Amino acid sequence: MILNSRSILQMAASALPQDISDAELVGLARTAMKRAHCPYSKFPVGAALLTESGDIILGCNVENASYGGTICAERSAVVSAVSQGHTKFRAISVVTELSEPASPCGLCRQFLVEFGDFKVIIGTAFNSKTLITSTRELLPFAFTPESLDTFEQEKSSAMAEISATTKEHDVAEVSS
Repeated sequence: MILNSRSILQMAASALPQDISDAELVGLARTAMKRAHCPYSKFPVGAALLTESGDIILGCNVENASYGGTICAERSAVVSAVSQGHTKFRAISVVTELSEPASPCGLCRQFLVEFGDFKVIIGTAFNSKTLITSTRELLPFAFTPESLDTFEQEKSSAMAEISATTKEHDVAEVSS
């Protein structure tokens, strides 16, 4: 288990409920992994997503012959959760058959951080090794909904400044 001080503070704010441990969430991700449809890569991945309300949504990777149609386990779990009305999450566990914990791909990192900063438990199918981090640590400097809010605020400020400058210019022309 790898923790840093930022992770520890974040975990305190979004700790798992007492009735489920990190190990149990990893176990559920292992169960989901067994359902993976991966006839091309032969690389099964499972995910167990803990919603803010305490529900656990499972996901697995589902491959497609047109590779772009493939969906990763993490996105599978999130899409299923959202379709059930959940958009706030406390933790996700992701498991592969590698001997060391394997981080989510870049697309999944972006997809997860869209829903906020929450605990990420990365495990393996065959041993108890885990890596504990957060969505923000997986994707530092992420482009998030807050980025779009900032853009809208900056755009509004710029438009107001342009409007004020145009009015000043128009007044100056009329008085000439």
